[in-house]
Amino acid sequence: MKYIKTISLAVLFLGVSQINAQKKTTNDIKKKETVQQKPVDNPTKCSNIKEGTFLRINYPENLWYMTVKDNVQTEFYNDGKDHIKSSMVFVDDCNYKLIVLEKTQESNPIKVGDVFSNKVIATMDNYIKIQSKVDNNQFDLVLIKAKTK
Repeated sequence: MKYIKTISLAVLFLGVSQINAQKKTTNDIKKKETVQQKPVDNPTKCSNIKEGTFLRINYPENLWYMTVKDNVQTEFYNDGKDHIKSSMVFVDDCNYKLIVLEKTQESNPIKVGDVFSNKVIATMDNYIKIQSKVDNNQFDLVLIKAKTK
């Protein structure tokens, strides 16, 4: 009888320790999720767009990437075979105009001479969110600035 009581007590302690272990694991996961959510840069780091190589979220590099150097933005498509080159004219630190200078793909609806009004609306580390307007259309882009080697 004493042996059964001892085993029952051991099983009870084992069960309680398993419950406490699961609670700690759940709390640890919640803490990690909280830490991973970083706030946007304040103030916005608008100068991040002025030079570098940029990728779009969820786009493979062979479909689209962009380079910016010396106030010239070049977007590459189709494994770099096609491109759109634009001049960047900065209105202020976070606002700039893109004037399309040349393009290689005739079927692309963008025309030489088109003017895009762009605004850097948020940054977070290497991420840049840009609001772009052309004619009566407006869209947001999220770019990742590729790390330099």
